[in-house]
Amino acid sequence: MTSYFKSVDGLGGGGGVSVSGGSLTVGLRTGASAPTAVVIGTGFGGLAAAIRLSVKGYRVQMLEKLDAPGGRAYVHKQDGFTFDAGPTIITLPHLIEELFTLCGRRMQDHVDLRLMAPFYRIRFDDGTHFDYSNNDESMLDQIAQISPEDVQGFKDLMVASERCFKLGFQELGMVAFESLGDVVKAMPNLARMQAWRSIYSLVSQHIRHPKLRIVMSFHPLLIGGNPYSVTCVYALIHALERRWGVHSAMGGTGAIVRELVQLLTDRGVPIRYNAPVTRIRVEGGRARGVELGSGEFIPADIVVSNADAAWTYRHLIEPQHRKHWTDKRIARGKYSSGLFVWYFGTDRQYHDVPHHMMVLGPRYKGLLQDIFKNHTLSKDFSLYLYRPTATDPSLAPAGCDSFYVLSVVPNLSSGTDWPAVTESYRDAIATVLQESVLPDLKRHVVSSKVSTPQDFQDRLWSYKGAGFGLEPILVQSAWFRPHNRSQDVDGLYLVGASTQPGAGVPSVLMSAKILEEVVPDVKTFA
Repeated sequence: MTSYFKSVDGLGGGGGVSVSGGSLTVGLRTGASAPTAVVIGTGFGGLAAAIRLSVKGYRVQMLEKLDAPGGRAYVHKQDGFTFDAGPTIITLPHLIEELFTLCGRRMQDHVDLRLMAPFYRIRFDDGTHFDYSNNDESMLDQIAQISPEDVQGFKDLMVASERCFKLGFQELGMVAFESLGDVVKAMPNLARMQAWRSIYSLVSQHIRHPKLRIVMSFHPLLIGGNPYSVTCVYALIHALERRWGVHSAMGGTGAIVRELVQLLTDRGVPIRYNAPVTRIRVEGGRARGVELGSGEFIPADIVVSNADAAWTYRHLIEPQHRKHWTDKRIARGKYSSGLFVWYFGTDRQYHDVPHHMMVLGPRYKGLLQDIFKNHTLSKDFSLYLYRPTATDPSLAPAGCDSFYVLSVVPNLSSGTDWPAVTESYRDAIATVLQESVLPDLKRHVVSSKVSTPQDFQDRLWSYKGAGFGLEPILVQSAWFRPHNRSQDVDGLYLVGASTQPGAGVPSVLMSAKILEEVVPDVKTFA
């Protein structure tokens, strides 16, 4: 069954797919009658948006600044090693599965997801560790060994997490929050969750031991947020992971990107690479298309930006068209952390290191204060160590391991001269890893590549080099975050980590799903 067409002008899409009563119906529209959508960026949000818009009946064209798809989920291939550039943790796999179903495919025929066990290993500075999973018996046993009095507290925390899941995810997760009325309607749920509290505060209410408080509150760091200031609504992550697990893709996260691109190719949706958008043309208060760095103009009925929201407004839309997201408002926002990522391959394997591991430093609160409040680069750090070859040896040459290690650092507000300090900072990380979990590391590194907040700004056009846009504190969430339907420009829509509902692969995919509800039906263009 063919579920795509290619229009004469090179813009693809226009097919409609619906599932009813277990049967699949694929509808086709003629290319000439379908409105056009230009999608800026091929990250998870952009790819998901392009698929959903194509199915909705739009003719879609994607434009990508880089030479390959993925955005933050770009893939680096070097010296026989495969390095996922960014996202490595897959939760809520059904959000990916939906995209395949919309195109009449089975995800399982294209993407091989493996459940992680444990989800993460958290290694403390004293050498002890905690294996975090959704196995209650294992979790309770480990908690009892560290702090018996916290066993009941953990159970109570999971009840609170379930409450946040129901009120924050199930009831509010797909709300576009386009008006203050949406906020008013959400207020009872926010009050019941005590959403003004931080996630660390909520955890501390139930858990007393400092190690366990870290274990139960670190998740926001993976989306650029400070556990001491991010809303406790994010406690819902515990419930999400307990329900659906933490997965990794065989072939790396880039394998998912590749298969989503193939879905678009099969639907006739073209992707142009090395095509940076430098301006969204606005006429009469409406987006009319985009201009590329080459000066080429591409007209469109709607424009969808998967680029960083702050960068989109500040650099792609002229100031006279922005009454809401002005330069002043953008500048005074509190932005997520920056990320220092060292990708490296070794000529030996480290079988004791699991797929996902947190290697914590001597400080927790003080380090977070330096990163998020003081905006200073500290000499100490805590690390996320990713070893995908623990699950998929094909990502490295035989007998070798592929790694990346991520250090949460200040964004470019710190004034750090990254070109000057990159090598010394990387070597300091290598020293800590060598002395803790990767013996003789420096002697065995055979491939190396580094990314800094400066690269996030220069290469990915991320405002202030922040990894995830605005920090997900309460007053920068929901209605207070850049909306999926632009508040300034008609016909402009936003998806991705820096818009509603937030960062992380699930939220980014949800932003594209929300987009379905706010873009006009194709019939309105007839």
